[in-house]
Amino acid sequence: MDECKSIRETTDSQAVAHLRRELINGADWPDALMGAIALWTTPEEIYEGTRLVYLIASEAFDWLTLAHRLCAEARDLIPEGELEDFLFTGRFPPRVDESDFKEVLGVDKNSAYLNYFYGVEVEAALQQVVEAEIEKRFYASGRQYATDHTNEAFQRIYNSTRDDLLIAYWDHMNRPYRNITTLTELKEFTYWLFKRRLNVSDKAKIASDTKKGMEALDPAVHIPGVLSF
Repeated sequence: MDECKSIRETTDSQAVAHLRRELINGADWPDALMGAIALWTTPEEIYEGTRLVYLIASEAFDWLTLAHRLCAEARDLIPEGELEDFLFTGRFPPRVDESDFKEVLGVDKNSAYLNYFYGVEVEAALQQVVEAEIEKRFYASGRQYATDHTNEAFQRIYNSTRDDLLIAYWDHMNRPYRNITTLTELKEFTYWLFKRRLNVSDKAKIASDTKKGMEALDPAVHIPGVLSF
């Protein structure tokens, strides 16, 4: 185990060194960054006191979290304006050809990104759009007081309330029950819900719900089958 950890640390140090070396040598920063992402191997880490997970459930690649992590190692070498835009929007400059990065990252990381896209981004969008539908009907009936519709939305999607699903999730993880407290935990819970939905819903409902979630996303930001530049 210690030997495997040492190998990962060496590879990840090489990824950071690659990023800085390429930038110092004049490479365009998106090219250098994606090259570093391709070299990275650690699925999660504690970085500056924060737990960061790059490979959720060992199969869903959160490339943007890793990109942010690597950018922190080279802020002094990336144009400030472009870096701020990237960190805020998750989009590279228009000059970037996304197809090049699919080749740089390779089949495995691109496949894992699709798991993340459908299992986290689309799933979260589905939850939001279903809750919005419930709220719309709620207010259309003339009731104006604030109400949390999360449990009703989850009941419609997963055939169970969020509260009960959270209990089941922590039991599945063999951890004591508690509320979700970080963005990382929320992504992990959302991916677990996605996998559950695939198991508890029939094919027609799976397709319908997935389509609903995808339609709720901004197509300029999220493009199925490729990285979201």
